[in-house]
Amino acid sequence: MEPDNSFGLGTDGAVCHYIGPLPACGESGHNGSMDESRDVLVALSEAECWERLRSQELGRLVTRVGDITDIFPVNYVADGNSVVFRTAEGSKLFSLTVNDEVLFEVDDHTDTDAWSVILRGHAHRLDSSEETGKAEELDLRPWLPTLKYNFIRIEASTVSGRTFHRGPEPERSGPTDY
Repeated sequence: MEPDNSFGLGTDGAVCHYIGPLPACGESGHNGSMDESRDVLVALSEAECWERLRSQELGRLVTRVGDITDIFPVNYVADGNSVVFRTAEGSKLFSLTVNDEVLFEVDDHTDTDAWSVILRGHAHRLDSSEETGKAEELDLRPWLPTLKYNFIRIEASTVSGRTFHRGPEPERSGPTDY
């Protein structure tokens, strides 16, 4: 028997994804307290996603040029409803000039919980002296001792995230066909 793989809408408007029996979304306490016996994954609200984006410094930029998809770790700063990072001339900057549609992913975990946020958007190089001047004030410094003259801003089209409690795999029951 296949597990139920369902989506529901919470009382706060967040889309919740459940694997297993579908509880009333929001009833489980989308406010952060999750009933481990019912919720496997709980969607984060947009505000929660941005809060978590602001809590980290390292994310993953996903680009696509033709049939080639690349992923780059970048240190960043969340600025309003966008993400800003610095880069040198090279494959990241080239990829963004060919196709500005990107994904940006950030996650974190503890021994008991984990979360992930994905931002979908469009990236562009900051060109004007006004834009780069504002970006210089963001306290965004390269982690590598290299010069990175290009500031890139990813304007979010959508942002989504999920959180879950970590735990052991449940006991399997019945015959399994692999």
